[in-house]
Amino acid sequence: MKQEIPKTFDPKAWETKLYNQWEDSGSFTPKIDPKQRPYTIIMPPPNANDQLHIGHALFVTLEDIMVRYHRMKGEPTLWLPGADHAGIASQVFFEKILKKEENKTRYDLGREKFVERLREFAVNKRVAMEGQLRRLGASCDWTRNKFTLDPDVSAAVYHTFKKMYDDGLIYRGERIINWCPRCATGLSDLEVEHQEVEGRLTYIKYPLSDGSGFIIVATTRPETMLGDTAVAVNPDDKRYKKLVGQRVKLPLTDREIPIVADKAVDKEFGTGAVKITPAHDPTDFEIGERHQLPVMVVIGQDYKMTDAAGDYAGLKINAARDKVLADLREQGLIEKQVEYRHSVGHCVRCKTMVEPLVSKQWFVKIAPLAAPAIAAVKTGQIKFIPDRFEKTYLNWMENIRDWNISRQLWWGHRIPVWFCKNQTGLISNIQSSMSSGERENFVVSQNRPAKCPFCKKCEMVQEEDTLDTWFSSGLWPFTTLGWPNNTPDFKYFYPTTVMETGWDIIFFWVARMIMLGIYCTGEVPFELVYMNGLVRDKEGNKISKSKGNVIDPIAMVDKYGADALRMGLVAGTAAGNDTTMSEDKVRAYRNFANKIWNAARFIQQRVSGLAGQPQRGPSGQASQKLTGMSLNDRDKIVLADFNKITQDIVRMMDKYQLGQAGELLYDYFWHTFCDKLIEEYKTQLTGERAEAATAVLGHILKNSLRLLHPFVPFVTEAVWQTLYEKEGLLLTQELPA
Repeated sequence: MKQEIPKTFDPKAWETKLYNQWEDSGSFTPKIDPKQRPYTIIMPPPNANDQLHIGHALFVTLEDIMVRYHRMKGEPTLWLPGADHAGIASQVFFEKILKKEENKTRYDLGREKFVERLREFAVNKRVAMEGQLRRLGASCDWTRNKFTLDPDVSAAVYHTFKKMYDDGLIYRGERIINWCPRCATGLSDLEVEHQEVEGRLTYIKYPLSDGSGFIIVATTRPETMLGDTAVAVNPDDKRYKKLVGQRVKLPLTDREIPIVADKAVDKEFGTGAVKITPAHDPTDFEIGERHQLPVMVVIGQDYKMTDAAGDYAGLKINAARDKVLADLREQGLIEKQVEYRHSVGHCVRCKTMVEPLVSKQWFVKIAPLAAPAIAAVKTGQIKFIPDRFEKTYLNWMENIRDWNISRQLWWGHRIPVWFCKNQTGLISNIQSSMSSGERENFVVSQNRPAKCPFCKKCEMVQEEDTLDTWFSSGLWPFTTLGWPNNTPDFKYFYPTTVMETGWDIIFFWVARMIMLGIYCTGEVPFELVYMNGLVRDKEGNKISKSKGNVIDPIAMVDKYGADALRMGLVAGTAAGNDTTMSEDKVRAYRNFANKIWNAARFIQQRVSGLAGQPQRGPSGQASQKLTGMSLNDRDKIVLADFNKITQDIVRMMDKYQLGQAGELLYDYFWHTFCDKLIEEYKTQLTGERAEAATAVLGHILKNSLRLLHPFVPFVTEAVWQTLYEKEGLLLTQELPA
């Protein structure tokens, strides 16, 4: 029966139908073949709390290009999809919904009910998100789909926690952490972004205890002076050498504190003398440890002054600051105040100013994990594309600090630690004092111990905190494959081939995957890290809701088709570089999809006998074999040029120059094949040159569809099924030699 290509390409008429055919064919699910080396990508799991954004569309496009290309090379190719529970982000997001729609807080529901409701919410969002991934053409193996809170993945997380604790890599201690009052949890250093803010530098006189005068300190946070336990100067600062070892009267209190010398003090800041508040500043905390200074927590997690602040207890920070300044002025202890612009930490999620607080938390000792992870990159076991990110990675890893992995959340992996209920003060307390000296009796176990090994009678209580989301995400490349069990998938697909992700989470995620991968499995988790850039608008601004320049990828797919969006995201861009995106750009690449469609339609209409035999292709058998035909010198040059283009594309793809390969394909197909060759050959499609002309155009069209398929899978598959239906799906065809 005659099958002709319709006049126009309608993405809506094809995309869902084609995707269902691909998925139903089982082609996304690789078979384990011990004779072949697999190609494996574990998808960076999108957060299961909202719809996909344009950044997701970029990584989906890049990874789908990679896996379609390697699948067409005949390699067993696994692209394993998944979703992340996203502890802080999901809990904060859902709490806002709960407040808006029901005027309730999580405390109104209670922990168990809140987690149950949030899980239901995440499942629904995850299903919607997976539908969006399909709309973008993601050819991932849905039979292996994973979620960070799946029972088997969670079991692997708890197994890792216990293993690390038993190996002395996890400890519980009181250290300075970043506290976000809006998210109501501690944060790691990586979850804090520093922003320049306008403030004031206040110069305060601290009277020397012997009455001989004052030492003047400069501070942007006068309210924290209530927790000062020392004044520090640089040991090389000649101005203060005679004062080191003396004591000062701490204003507004009845305490005396020492003057100490420490190299960490900047002689050029303020007066060169600084107040030391170990409980509320990271540098002060380290100085305090070196000099064995006491720690006083004077600001609580509610941003109010604690009882340790004396007369200022219960005041919010700003109110306490005003009162402290007023009292200091009354006593004549303020020398001056000057305007001062300085950097202050803010939560990366909610943008609230964070408060450095001493808190009892769970930490990972990073140094033993970092050393082999550094060596893996230095020795080339893991390579970065582009390679400039190796230096970025190494600089950070060589100066890394211990990792705070506990979060004061309800949503996530609850820390598998059980405390004796009859002991006091054992559950984490953000405002507890380091000097308490309390003994803590606990058991690390995934399940509640049947009997308390300490008091022999109580029902043990579990740690309230959950694990940092990046802890479970750091295990993602192998827990998704069945580890710690030695499953067939783990044995065959691990280590994986490529980890493709944004350069902005190289420390959040990439570094932790490398450290935990080597520690848990003894092998690197992947061979190559492909870093993509950020998506910016056409003016170069970062895309964000606050700027009002958000581009909804699914809206673009609805309007112009998935192929147009994909080419707009990837063509002409390079790994590690930011890419610009606009609706105009997507619209332009819709025209490219139409160009492919119209070129195939023209050739089909002009080639004799093609319409009645769609399975043979525009050149009949000649598209499969050009030898033995009467090709003239021009034909040979045209075919040699196409062969050179094919080799260039394969070379670029093998080097992960995806954007360059896409741009070259676009340029060749549109400007050389369509604008020049079809025009040149169309008068030769009848008469004595018909067979050769048909063979040349047919050969280029058919193999161009193969090369283009990873980039624009829907339009190429639609053309292929119209012209070469009986040859099977284009998805499963081999690349041109």
